[in-house]
Amino acid sequence: MRQTLTVLGLLTTAIAVASVAAGEPRTQRHALQDAVSAATRTPANVARDKYRHPVETLSFFGVKPGDTVVEVWPGGGWYTEILGPLTAGKGTLWAAAPWPNGVKGAQALQAKDAKAYGHLKFAAFPWAEGQPKVPDGSADIVLTFRNVHNWRMGNKDGDYSPKAFAQMFAMLKPGGVLGIEDHRLPESASAEREKSSGYIKVSTVRQLAEQAGFKFVAASEVNANPKDTTEWENGVWTLPPTYRLKDVDRARYEAIGESDRMTLKFRKP
Repeated sequence: MRQTLTVLGLLTTAIAVASVAAGEPRTQRHALQDAVSAATRTPANVARDKYRHPVETLSFFGVKPGDTVVEVWPGGGWYTEILGPLTAGKGTLWAAAPWPNGVKGAQALQAKDAKAYGHLKFAAFPWAEGQPKVPDGSADIVLTFRNVHNWRMGNKDGDYSPKAFAQMFAMLKPGGVLGIEDHRLPESASAEREKSSGYIKVSTVRQLAEQAGFKFVAASEVNANPKDTTEWENGVWTLPPTYRLKDVDRARYEAIGESDRMTLKFRKP
């Protein structure tokens, strides 16, 4: 009997190996790993993977190749370089940012490599009448990385984070996911520090999301950094990759690494 079970076990293993070799559907994580390994990524961006944990972060948010994804404020395109190859061929990727200058980085990627980024679409965010927009109820996932603190700090018109969350809510399909990563301010810190430090409290982000109609799903510690005390005279920009102090104590800040960050997942009912 034991010999029979052993033979069956070996046969099962052989069938499983053969199935993979024959091309069984790849998992979400495999697809993410392929996108992170894309040859189109900038070497300087790849060097920051140890701080930004893209496979784990996007896996937590549940991003899949066939999704309609909106990246809000893509900036220099750190995550666009991953989301582009991930969604090419099956999905849709929107770059949404202040119009028109905020999308120029993503447009440059598209002009450079149509295979990886030819499917990108562009929209204004925050959106105003007469500007291109992400259609309401069209997105599976909306992602924004290290941006909520900027909205909270505001511009000449003040804090526009409530407006930003309302517009992200409108973009999503029912059941769609909002993924947020941002520099985390301790809950015990003064709320005044949200106005200038580049850090923001988890409770503030949750309040903004829930007031817009989102339901909190889960938090991940994948981007946590206990070495970051957050108490820097020059704010989060003291740390890499900005190094606002340039060469002053650079080795110290390099040893700390990039900021302590929240990674939060919400869902539109």
